[in-house]
Amino acid sequence: MEPSYSTTLYFGSCTRCSKAVHGGAGRGCRAMGCLYHNTCFTCSVCDKNLSGKTFYILSGLIYCEEDFLRVSSLRVFLQVLQARGKPYHPSCFRCVVCRRSLEGQPFAVDSDSRVYCVSDFHRVQAHRCAACKMPILPTEGSAEAIRVVSLNRNYHVECYNGEVNLT
Repeated sequence: MEPSYSTTLYFGSCTRCSKAVHGGAGRGCRAMGCLYHNTCFTCSVCDKNLSGKTFYILSGLIYCEEDFLRVSSLRVFLQVLQARGKPYHPSCFRCVVCRRSLEGQPFAVDSDSRVYCVSDFHRVQAHRCAACKMPILPTEGSAEAIRVVSLNRNYHVECYNGEVNLT
């Protein structure tokens, strides 16, 4: 004969099926602050019962260890950035000089398709001033460098004195 639910404790509603969870050994469990029937607390892929077992949460879904490893490795595989027609894992999309991640950051590419953060690109690829030999860089807050070109030579505006030495 089934026990009467009127004599058992009511704990609340199951998060998965929304039906009442009544007291008694093996009837319900709590996980992540939520109440479940033991039979409702299962892997979202293989339906394996997870009550009292190791489980994982990813994007709001509950997984057993085997399915979590399969699903999470697939998500990493699918997260690919496209830059200059080439695919990159987000963790691999880095500046060739400083190795900082460029995911979601402005970047520049040289003629050999090497990827740089903007500051390293300017520092490495910048024209050099014929007078002081220093790189001609954009001023702070600007994306473009201002230079004077005279007789195929580059100068900082402040280094160019307008005199031409033809020797």
